[in-house]
Formats: sequence, C-alpha cells, structure tokens
Amino acid sequence: MANNAELAAKLLRAASNFFRAIADQNPELKEQMLTNADACELIADRVEVDPLGIPADEAESPHNPEQLN
Repeated sequence: MANNAELAAKLLRAASNFFRAIADQNPELKEQMLTNADACELIADRVEVDPLGIPADEAESPHNPEQLN
C-alpha cells in the first residue's frame, strides 16, 4: 500500500497533467497553466525524495509553489 507521500506525489503529477492539457487547449492560459504544471512536478519530485524536507529558497529554484493559481 502506498504511503501518504507517494499518494501526494501521484496526485501532484495528475494535477500537472491536467494543467498541461488545459495549456494545450487554451492559448490565453498557456503560460499560467505551464507554470502550475511545473510547480506541481517540482513538488512531486521533492515529496518523493524528501517528504519532510523544507522548500528551497526561490533563488535555488525557478518555480515556487506559491505561484500556483
């Protein structure tokens, strides 16, 4: 059975796919949706590697989870 971190990463990857699908269908929202997708992927990666980790400074990463819209 999956643990909470694995489920969270799976959910974030599904959200990323959703945002990418919206971006493909709506040019007006493309940039915003791709930013959301990238942020979800980034956090999914982090949750899988270090579930209790502290988010990196903005300077270390081009995407910030606070960018999600």
